[in-house]
Amino acid sequence: MNSIGDAFGFPFRDPGWVGKIVVQGLILIIPIVGLIALAGWMLMTFDNLRAGRQELAPAGFHLSRGIGLFGVWLIYAVVLSIPGGVLSGIGSAMNANQDFSGTPFTALGSLLNFAAQLFLYFLLPSIILMTYQRGFSGGMDVQGVWRLATTNVNNSLMAGLMMFVTGIIAALGIVACCVGVFFTATYAAAVMIGVTSWFERTQTMPTGITPAA
Repeated sequence: MNSIGDAFGFPFRDPGWVGKIVVQGLILIIPIVGLIALAGWMLMTFDNLRAGRQELAPAGFHLSRGIGLFGVWLIYAVVLSIPGGVLSGIGSAMNANQDFSGTPFTALGSLLNFAAQLFLYFLLPSIILMTYQRGFSGGMDVQGVWRLATTNVNNSLMAGLMMFVTGIIAALGIVACCVGVFFTATYAAAVMIGVTSWFERTQTMPTGITPAA
């Protein structure tokens, strides 16, 4: 990736991009399995980018490759959502009495959930890169992820912003009878890997974290 903007265009440089995104999007319809397969597809596409080939990986059930990234991503998402979820739960329980005294808790919980989502986007390039390099244990190396993310905060903020944009792109598919979300989400996943490729190229690896060969 010569620039972070290239991440949005590189999937279309693959002559077979339509078929790959459609098939991987259809696999994504399968609960849980589709997400794991998509995670594996992302890492295999990252293989191509690191080898200098702007090609999407072949579509398929890349479960063994994706299970680590899926698990790491899920754990971070769940843990970061706990504070907001607790406050929202308290607010909902209080509002059950019809006095709406829990509204401030619900509002604060929603705000914390949004902040947690933004924070996860900030960490996501580092999470993907650490998981790619060292597997599940690398992604769960919270200290290592944080060190990588904060080595150059500007790069992490820029990459995180682009990750946030991909989330919006993925959601756009809902307007196409909801089914389209599986295909926009697959394209968004490819863009995420393009952003991660740019991030790896521009981010200085902190001492003690060795890039993969």
